[in-house]
Formats: sequence, C-alpha cells, structure tokens
Amino acid sequence: MIRLAVSGTYSSGKTFTVMALSHYTGVPRTLAKTIREIMPDAVPGKALWEVTPAEFLQLAMRRHVGRAVHEATMPDGFISDGSSLQEWIYGAVRVRYGMNPSATAHLAPVPRAELSAEMLFFEQVVAQYGHAFKQHVAQSFDAVVHLRNELGILGDGHRPMNQDFRDECDTMLLDTLTEIGVPHHVVGGPVRERLTRIAELFDLPRVRSADEAIELASAEYARLDLRLETERAKPALA
Repeated sequence: MIRLAVSGTYSSGKTFTVMALSHYTGVPRTLAKTIREIMPDAVPGKALWEVTPAEFLQLAMRRHVGRAVHEATMPDGFISDGSSLQEWIYGAVRVRYGMNPSATAHLAPVPRAELSAEMLFFEQVVAQYGHAFKQHVAQSFDAVVHLRNELGILGDGHRPMNQDFRDECDTMLLDTLTEIGVPHHVVGGPVRERLTRIAELFDLPRVRSADEAIELASAEYARLDLRLETERAKPALA
C-alpha cells in the first residue's frame, strides 16, 4: 500500500481532502497532533502569531516528531495531512515576511541586509531543519499530491497569513518536491474530482462511492475541535 502525503499551504483543503480520501479508498490516515493542539503545552497562553523565533523552532520540532512517530506506526501505508516540509517552509518564509505574516501583508518582504541578528540565526537553524526534514520526506513517502491554492484564505484567527506569504510557500513546496525527487502531482477542483483523480493516479482501491466518502468526511470534520490555541489552556495542577 502507498505512503502518500496530501500537500498544500494554509487553506488549501488538505484536512478535508485527506479525510474523504481515506474513507474513499480505505487507506488509513495519520493522526498526529496539529499545531493548535501542540501549543498549549509548548507555549502556554500564546497565539501562533505571537511566538518568537525560538518558540517557532520548538513548535516545528514537536510537529515533525509527532508526524514521524505516527508515520512509523503505519508500515502498511497511510495518507498524511501534509508533511514535515510544511513546518520547515513556514519557518523559512517567515524570514522574509516576519513572524506574523498577517501584520506584514501591506509591506514588501524584508531585505536580507535588514534582518536582525535574531532572524539571521533563525534563518540558519531553519535551514538545518530543512536539511533534515527533506531527507525524512524523501525516505518516508512514495508520492505526494499537491493541492492548488484555489480556496480563499480562511481567517480563523489561528494562522498568520497573507497572500504573498502563501504563494511563496506554495512555490517552495513544489520546488522542494522536485529537488528531493519525490513523485508528485498537482490536483485541483471540487472534492469529488480530487478524490477520483487521486485514486486514478495511484490505482487506489475504492471501498465506497465518492459521495459517501464526502458525507463521512463532513461528519468527521464537524467533530474536530477547532478551538484556538489560547482557548485550550491546561488547568493548573493542584
């Protein structure tokens, strides 16, 4: 069975597509914690747009480890919501757009000559993460499906975002997949078209109809805990 990642930037529809594809094909999906689930332990009381460069590195490390552990428990194949490339790229592009891309949407990218000493060091560490994460993805996935940026940016209060930031992340993802030699296909369109196209590309089984898979994914998505990280504060220990 295949080890497949569904790639794409913020608000590309990865999570719902992965849910529906798993129901459609019967291939299990990985269930590593999301950043908003990780943050109450990692940086209590902070929103993602408030994290420092050092805190971002901790979050990226935790997210990568969570992904790798879940991938390792599924040797017979899986579908993954993104890959560790996402964490590296979201850090690398923050060097140009700042730690809170939402706040810099009206500004041009920061010239490298104007970066602070902190951001220059952040850039170096993120580059080393990228070296390790690229090796991991190349060794851990048989193929990647990349979702086009067809959907509007979701202003959910969690993900700092601007369109230029998202476009640069999208380009980096595709360029990196080519660089590391992982077979990849760009897929778009409504969810039903995505499902049938992905199944055809990799000759995946179909255990139910696309409509049934979408209905199951809709119910599953509705059960997700989408509270912001700041609403997930851990109770104080007695």
